[in-house]
Amino acid sequence: MDTFVLLLDGLGTAIQPMNLMFALLGVMLGTAVGVMPGIGPALTVALLLPVSLSFGATGSMIMFAGIYYGGMYGGAISSILLNTPGETASIMTAVEGNRMAKRGAGGKALGAAAFGTAEYFALMVLSFMTVSAAFGGSVVRGLTALFIGLTIGIVGTDKLTGQVRMAFGIPEMSDNISIAIVAVGLFAIGETMYLASQHINHKTKAQAVSGSVWLSWADLKRCFRPYLRGTGLGFLFGPMPTGGAEIPTFLSYTTEKRLARGEARRDFDEGRGAIEGVAGPEAANNASAAGTLIPLLTLGLPTSATAAMMLAGFQQYGLQPGPLLFTNSADLVWGLVASLFIANLMLVVLNVPFIGIWVKLLTIPRPFLYAGILTFATLGIVGAQGSAFALILLLGFGTIGFLMRRFGYPLAPALVGAILGPLAEEQLRRGLMINRGDWTFLLNSNIALSIYALALVAVLGPRLWAMTRRKPVAAA
Repeated sequence: MDTFVLLLDGLGTAIQPMNLMFALLGVMLGTAVGVMPGIGPALTVALLLPVSLSFGATGSMIMFAGIYYGGMYGGAISSILLNTPGETASIMTAVEGNRMAKRGAGGKALGAAAFGTAEYFALMVLSFMTVSAAFGGSVVRGLTALFIGLTIGIVGTDKLTGQVRMAFGIPEMSDNISIAIVAVGLFAIGETMYLASQHINHKTKAQAVSGSVWLSWADLKRCFRPYLRGTGLGFLFGPMPTGGAEIPTFLSYTTEKRLARGEARRDFDEGRGAIEGVAGPEAANNASAAGTLIPLLTLGLPTSATAAMMLAGFQQYGLQPGPLLFTNSADLVWGLVASLFIANLMLVVLNVPFIGIWVKLLTIPRPFLYAGILTFATLGIVGAQGSAFALILLLGFGTIGFLMRRFGYPLAPALVGAILGPLAEEQLRRGLMINRGDWTFLLNSNIALSIYALALVAVLGPRLWAMTRRKPVAAA
């Protein structure tokens, strides 16, 4: 009962005029960037990190959550009308959604769419292992990216001894490196440079939005069960470190195709585009986005690139997600949770009538888009940091981000390492001091041992899942 009271209090926070404005801004920005292939919500949050300092912690996190949700919906638009998923989680939507668009039903497809040092250190290890295993497709590449982030995190003044480490005599680096510079450099500058270097020229013509975007009663009846099944799958897999919403959307699509009967069966078999194949995966996609916030808020564990960027946002305000966040910042947490309901309502009420406008964003020339991103990122850092050396650091991290993307190394583990590395080091050294150098304290807690076991599952789980998927393919 107390949970519902706290949720009502959070709703009171979320419906404050300024917070409603931040939710609206986030939804609109998220949809806009989700539409454009290659530009995702993680990059958008990175761009806004420096300028969000003046918004306040609650307003910023509500806006970032709105960007996350809007990005999921925007990815569905480009998947259906262009057959180009804006996000990897929208791949399954592209299969049936684009077929529906080609037969003049694109409108309906869019309408459907308290611990001790040992335990804290174990949580950090879990975070490191999950992001290393979940991104990049290779544990080795993920761990390499993680160690790059850990190296960045130890630059500056040691909080326990006051010693300056790896500053190379540069005064500006003795006060630790701003997480905003790291995030914007890796995700905004590096990612944009990488996309520009690919010379991507999207010549595929988008399908015109034909037919009504509002679902008929018959359409709703066909979508009802896929919605429920997709929501269940998405919320089940969202908190898990499996690399995002790809697995639940894939499972939802295959489930709907297997259960299809009558008209739905004919739509699947004849390649006409089945609305069940859009409704189920998109419900799983959205539910997974909500589920991702559970480990982020309760354990400080990011299971997607956007969640890693939101973790950077918390760090920017001196907040550490985890059990104590619900006690020390209850207004922020429950206001953020309540804002998710509002963001979903805004997506339906505001975005469906403006689908034609979002589609026009696909016509923006890529050079103009990339130049705008680089300019906005640079101005944001200049305004927040106010020093020429910050721009040098920004360019340096942008170059690192570009090289990592160029050679297939994920960016999220590097960011998580830079954020959580100093916290893990602090807990480890504090525990060693308390236990007089005896490192076995790390293994004397049943909770810590359970967390280490989860970290092992996070590393081995995706490998086992990949093996089970290969067997049916090999048999076929």
